[in-house]
Amino acid sequence: MKRHRVVRVPASSANLGPGYDSLAAALSLNLEVEVQETGEFAVDCDVPGVPRDRSNLLVQAFERLHSADGLSFSIRSEIPVTGGLGSSAAAIVAGLVAADHMFELDAPLFDHAVALEGHPDNVAAALYGGFVICAEDVPPTRFDPLPGLEAVIAIPPERVPTAEARAALPAEVPMADAVYNASHAALLVLGLARGDLDLVSRGLGDRIHQPRRAHLYPRSMELLERARDLGAIGASISGAGPTVLFWCHWQQTGPLFEALRAEARDCEVRRVQFAPGGADVRAL
Repeated sequence: MKRHRVVRVPASSANLGPGYDSLAAALSLNLEVEVQETGEFAVDCDVPGVPRDRSNLLVQAFERLHSADGLSFSIRSEIPVTGGLGSSAAAIVAGLVAADHMFELDAPLFDHAVALEGHPDNVAAALYGGFVICAEDVPPTRFDPLPGLEAVIAIPPERVPTAEARAALPAEVPMADAVYNASHAALLVLGLARGDLDLVSRGLGDRIHQPRRAHLYPRSMELLERARDLGAIGASISGAGPTVLFWCHWQQTGPLFEALRAEARDCEVRRVQFAPGGADVRAL
């Protein structure tokens, strides 16, 4: 019987305010790839501009574990490219999971994903789902989303290349900024663990990456600063931006969505869930 797999991987939002390169959450936008043995290599994708050859990131990840000769890849994605929602992490995880499952390799997928992505937060959320805490030299820690916590995202039309966003940050930051982010990350995680939305709201502050990247996404920062006025408990720039993740209780989601649609007519506005599940694979 010819091998045939479908892999589904969630989007992710990294940093979550104070947790630069260490905190992330899976979101309910998905990339799906169908991989099957057809006897010839082919790539089909519904995302404009994505390569249809072996330079495709998902295929590169697959071939880190096994040759793609004789395989056809059909890729469908709800995740905007260069929006700060983990599109590259989802592609990497999808390729690795597909190869690992198809050929029963039992590979260390997280390690391979980090090596390809360059940082752990997005790939950890894409692979394991839920919220993740990533620390150097230890496996990521995952925990379930807080019941009742939802989100709305606003995606401005401008795109921010990840390399440019990373280049905007200095090699060192002032001690006061480091202390501020450490304390706020602790508040955020404690709030998520306790189910305390007031702590979550207070914990979303950041002085390390968002202020230093503000010139790359001024519209995003305008919306972030108005988050509470619009009905959210707070907001964070998603990954490298420019997407803004507005955090809310489920009872606030509808009014917040409508307020954002009125306020941010230049943006794509979507409701999203914090997704408990990570990469999923099934055989056909």
